[in-house]
Amino acid sequence: MTTSTEFMGADFLLDSPAAKHLYHNHAAKMPIIDYHCHLSPKQIAENKPFRSITELWLGGDHYKWRALRANGVDEHFITGNASDREKFMKWAETVPYTLRNPLYHWTHLELRTAFGIYDILNPETADDIYNRCNAMLASDGFRPRDLMRRYNVETVCTTDDPVDSLEYHKTIADSDFEIKVLPTWRPDKAIDFAADGYLAYLGKLSEASGINITSFETFISALENRHDFFNSCGCRLSDYGMSEVVYSECSDDEAEAIFCKILNGQQISSDELAGLKSAATLRLMTLDAKCGWAVQIHFGPMRNVNSRAWNALGPDSGFDTIGDYRAAANIARLLNALDKEGNLARTILYNLNPADNMWVAAMIGNFQDGRIPGKIQMGSGWWFNDQIEGMTAQMNALSTQGLLSRFVGMLTDSRSFLSYPRHEYFRRVLCNLIGCDVDRGLIPSQEMPRVEKMVEDICYHNAKNYFNF
Repeated sequence: MTTSTEFMGADFLLDSPAAKHLYHNHAAKMPIIDYHCHLSPKQIAENKPFRSITELWLGGDHYKWRALRANGVDEHFITGNASDREKFMKWAETVPYTLRNPLYHWTHLELRTAFGIYDILNPETADDIYNRCNAMLASDGFRPRDLMRRYNVETVCTTDDPVDSLEYHKTIADSDFEIKVLPTWRPDKAIDFAADGYLAYLGKLSEASGINITSFETFISALENRHDFFNSCGCRLSDYGMSEVVYSECSDDEAEAIFCKILNGQQISSDELAGLKSAATLRLMTLDAKCGWAVQIHFGPMRNVNSRAWNALGPDSGFDTIGDYRAAANIARLLNALDKEGNLARTILYNLNPADNMWVAAMIGNFQDGRIPGKIQMGSGWWFNDQIEGMTAQMNALSTQGLLSRFVGMLTDSRSFLSYPRHEYFRRVLCNLIGCDVDRGLIPSQEMPRVEKMVEDICYHNAKNYFNF
């Protein structure tokens, strides 16, 4: 059987002449601003070679881990002590079963763009591809910084806890590396008041800040100290990961009393927890606004739903899922509380459940201020939604309720230096969405210069301006 369409050819995902023009002549050339990722600053600072394609490609990638488990692969070959070659071979065996999963496209985009390998990965080609990739990784041009240059990366923002020393960010900044690697303030552990080991975390925060935490106000002072430090190191964004968004009115005196219970090892109620989290979040987001940072709110995952796997492997191992929490009312209350005091920063809302797309797209319109274009953003299709259908649904919702032209675009949300082709994938989807509208007569062809600028803005300029990079 023959097919008239080449697999992942030059016009991959581009279904109209205008789509092809927009991608090849405009989107493809734009630098990458990866404003939310989980890359290791240590790896960038040390710039050591990777020992194998397995380390680079499969280490820490829970997308691939989930696919391997679904294919019946034993954990020994996923997160266990199997050799790099054995793990790679199990991935090669799994790839043919990922047809119609975005992993199939990502796998081959990464092989092509990083290594120039256009072969299809399967058990028959696995040995050759493994050996060729490893040979290239052992040569010059394939270390972490080289890969970032290869993909035309301009800026990346990592994800960092308030107690982090940011020593590797400082090492990178003091080096001759031309790509900006900036920290992002992620205070989740600081405001996870009911977590096991929370008092031990407070000890780390106290040590890092030099402030003895004996009350809610000294707790906030310690975080403010670290916030100032992050700001001095180039931080321009915060990020709040929330499974279920809570918001409850809580006075300073109430927050003080609840926090003192925690310090004394006492149990607090769910209502007290919601109040304390709300009070702390408002204080921290106010600091973000005063520093001119942008705020990111990621909400909706159910974490660690498999207790057996949690006990064996710990967090971030591929056992989180989409939650169905009701968040609209509390998001509205949180944004309103900040807005009415003049403390609402530029804010991006990322919903994990695609069922929330339309209300999020509508919600952001309630808090635009008429001064900052696109001040409140609907974030790109996140995690389980960073594929063709998820990206398209997110952009359609945003287009329907707001201004797609002001969208700050894509990010990798990845721990891998090979994930930058996700930007290419997004840009092709974006250009196809807009280009097909042009060729269907839904967007006037005489406005093509504006459409071209719109594409370049979404791919690059909007993010650069929004984050003040």
